[in-house]
Amino acid sequence: MTSQAGPLRIALLSYKGNPFCGGQGVYVRHLSRELAALGHSVEVIAAQPYPVLDAVGEGVTLTELPSLDLYRQPDPFRTPGRGEYRDWVDALEVATMWTGGFPEPLTFSLRARRHLAARRAEFDVVHDNQTLGYGLLGLGLPLVTTIHHPITVDRRLDLAAAQDWKRRLSVRRWYGFTQMQKRVARRLPSVVTVSGSSRDEIIEDLGVRPDRIRAVPIGADARLFSPDPSVAEVPGRIVTTSSADVPLKGLVFLIEALAKVRAQRPYAHLVVVGKRPEKGPVAEAIADFGLEDAVAFVKGISDAELVDLLRGAEAACVPSLYEGFSLPAAEAMATGTALVATTGGAIPEVAGPDGETCLAALPGDAGALAAALDRLLSDPDLRKRLAAAGRARVLAHFTWERAAEATVALYREVIASASQVREPAPDPRLPPRGREEPGRAPKGRGELREQPATGLVVAEQTGSAPLGRSVSRGAASAERAVPRAPEGRPLAQGDGAGRPSGAGAAQEGREPASDPRLPPRGPVVAERTGSAPLGRSVSRGAASAERAVPRAPEGRPLAQGDGAVSRAPEGRSAAQGERTGDVPPKTESGPVGSNR
Repeated sequence: MTSQAGPLRIALLSYKGNPFCGGQGVYVRHLSRELAALGHSVEVIAAQPYPVLDAVGEGVTLTELPSLDLYRQPDPFRTPGRGEYRDWVDALEVATMWTGGFPEPLTFSLRARRHLAARRAEFDVVHDNQTLGYGLLGLGLPLVTTIHHPITVDRRLDLAAAQDWKRRLSVRRWYGFTQMQKRVARRLPSVVTVSGSSRDEIIEDLGVRPDRIRAVPIGADARLFSPDPSVAEVPGRIVTTSSADVPLKGLVFLIEALAKVRAQRPYAHLVVVGKRPEKGPVAEAIADFGLEDAVAFVKGISDAELVDLLRGAEAACVPSLYEGFSLPAAEAMATGTALVATTGGAIPEVAGPDGETCLAALPGDAGALAAALDRLLSDPDLRKRLAAAGRARVLAHFTWERAAEATVALYREVIASASQVREPAPDPRLPPRGREEPGRAPKGRGELREQPATGLVVAEQTGSAPLGRSVSRGAASAERAVPRAPEGRPLAQGDGAGRPSGAGAAQEGREPASDPRLPPRGPVVAERTGSAPLGRSVSRGAASAERAVPRAPEGRPLAQGDGAVSRAPEGRSAAQGERTGDVPPKTESGPVGSNR
């Protein structure tokens, strides 16, 4: 693995990468370029529509991981030919589409898992761009996942806009993949999102722990999206971007606002960067307000064409009901175009304060949008002031260079954390290595050791397990768990380590040394064969339990008094009052602290 200070080998995953429609393709394109500019190696692994990349051959490569491309134009929701099926993942993709679901996050994750499994040694980190599929769990590589915003927000807005039960049923089925994304998100070690608003939504909707989420704002390519005073403004031009005909984008409210503005300024017109809808609320609104000649749609334009379009506009507008960040707002501000924007989601984090860097309106309020647009179109000085302040804000906070630097810092943190997981911390219940007590075997091992001081062979808890686990031992294991003296009999307290036995200690008029592994001495109790320490469940066979009882040299069970334990009359256990030494106090489950 690459050192923490060196260049990183990054696998950047994206299940869809269209740079002209939606933020995911834009994110992959610009982030990969800036990561490569920092000296890192980036391999973009993507499905159709494949992303357009700027730095291919200069630190960025594209690996195509093709799906069946079921939603391609001009035949979306197509049924593949028999020869197109390659494996069961393809069959799953088609079956999910046939039943009204959206399969791409799941099926891409399964293909990516298979691809990465064969190339695990080639990457230092995997960066997933909002796939959130089951296949990306347990990759065996450090994983960072970008969630631009929870798709559950889109689902709520689509359900609210559904006009009948059939449409609501269809929406629920289409967004069925969000249940998978919830389950996956909760298990992710590290999530990066693009704004504080998205972070809050991810915590609330997906249930991700706050300490696992990092907000890394993205931004605009300020070198490309820049002002050009030589480009003249087109009177009344308003530009907006709508990557999809969905309620979340709020385009229908902007259409209504345009109708209100044109009542005072008939020259006002709207250019929408996106596909013209053939039916639905937006198409109906355009027809109802008679705006067919005042609303134009442009699709698939280049960045340079988009920049010129923004430079010639008197106003840019973001009418969305919710955005996880809003790249269109940042790009318009970077170009030096005055902005009208709603306060939905993270838009205020990008657009800034109302009246300082933009004019703000409440989401879904066509009247407020119309008032703000009319104010901009009528006041050239206000447009210039907001345009200059907006660009300064983007340069200070929202550039791809800043985003790449912060993302690399997160990569290194995740790689370091993964390395620590692979090297587990030492068990605090065990003594440090090299500091084991003389004459004692360390806990938790299953080997026999020769004790140089005494020549005794001591079993090191053969078959034992950490506290709190259930242990099943056979007869042989229990036999080996009994320490033995040199002459072969079970080792009693006092044998070994130069200490006199219990009888010898009594003759010398002093107490035998206590075993530090045992709890404080208390009243004498009979040993309860087969009992277990508190909190542990131990299953032993009859023969094993019998042999687990220490025995005296003559073969009978070792009673209290043999060695360092008091001796009871032969044939029964010692009772209170019949002792010459002490043993641990009795509990309901056996001697406290006993581990045999």
